[in-house]
Amino acid sequence: MLFVMAVVLGSGPGADPRPPNKADLETGPLGSGSAVAVPAARGPLTLEADYRRGIARVLPSVVQITSQSGKEISEGSGIVYDTLGHIVTNAHVVGDAKRFEVMLATGGAPRTARLVGTYKPGDLAVIKVDDASGLVPTGFGNSDQLAIGQIVLAMGNPLGLSGSVTDGIVSGLNRTVQFSAEGHETVAPTATGLIQTSAAINPGNSGGALVDLAGQVVGVLVADLVSVETGSVLPGIGFAIPSNTVSRVVRQLVEKGEVTDADQAGLGVMAQTVVDRHGRPTGVGVMRTAQEPGRGGGTQTALRPGNVIVALDDTPVLTAQDLARALAAHRPGDSAKVELLNPDGSTTTTTVRLGTSRGD
Repeated sequence: MLFVMAVVLGSGPGADPRPPNKADLETGPLGSGSAVAVPAARGPLTLEADYRRGIARVLPSVVQITSQSGKEISEGSGIVYDTLGHIVTNAHVVGDAKRFEVMLATGGAPRTARLVGTYKPGDLAVIKVDDASGLVPTGFGNSDQLAIGQIVLAMGNPLGLSGSVTDGIVSGLNRTVQFSAEGHETVAPTATGLIQTSAAINPGNSGGALVDLAGQVVGVLVADLVSVETGSVLPGIGFAIPSNTVSRVVRQLVEKGEVTDADQAGLGVMAQTVVDRHGRPTGVGVMRTAQEPGRGGGTQTALRPGNVIVALDDTPVLTAQDLARALAAHRPGDSAKVELLNPDGSTTTTTVRLGTSRGD
């Protein structure tokens, strides 16, 4: 959502570093006579070289992950994080499994791996292979510098097709998405701050890399959009977790096995959208509160299972997505007014101290 001007001025990733010459200048709009610097167009061979270079830098660090929980076998993707064998993926890829089989996108024998930690609110997890020899970690870029329209590559293992690459652009930033509850316990999680991309993302891509043309990982692939009516994937609408968020979370998982500071405000409750008899959303119902003292600030004494949240700091809340967006405007430690719907239709307002959203 930021730094659109970086692209206009040619200072974004993959931009031509040469200063514009006379041939690079265009006359301003409406015959104003003003000169606007426009980067010279990159020829197809130059752009192809950028693609190939970006792929060569990151694809050797992309892995295929196979896990088994009971009789269920699932596949996803991951990214080699360091030379110690830590691999970044999605929490929904690892599920409840503790042991995994890892294959490099470039081939080779499968390697066994174990779970290090998960952060379910951010759909991130870290596993570690037992044999880290030959693993090549890749670099994570600064996702705050992404701009809408920037070319990106999606790398992963869709449908078991190892080492697949698709391309697209950054279509949007700071998106809020509620995922399907399937594979995510019983309550559909809501993620904020996501990158939207037109690059094709298919089952098996989750946990893979979203890469800029400089060969930097700028996001971890997390989902595609599925039609509620047909259940089919909607092409050209995929999402990724920004690399800056990934780096902050993964560093804590590697060091401590859990996330204690996600810089993401939370209410300390598990909740889901409540609908009326016509199927219209009416608020967010609290299903359970945090079990550990300190999680969610002091909110576990203010909110109770059965409460229905209809506003946060005067921002209307009808769905879990609304609540996630409202919380995204806060930081842990902030005070917030929560408006609750009573059984008789009246409302009650209580003030809570927001805590940190943690991976329960």
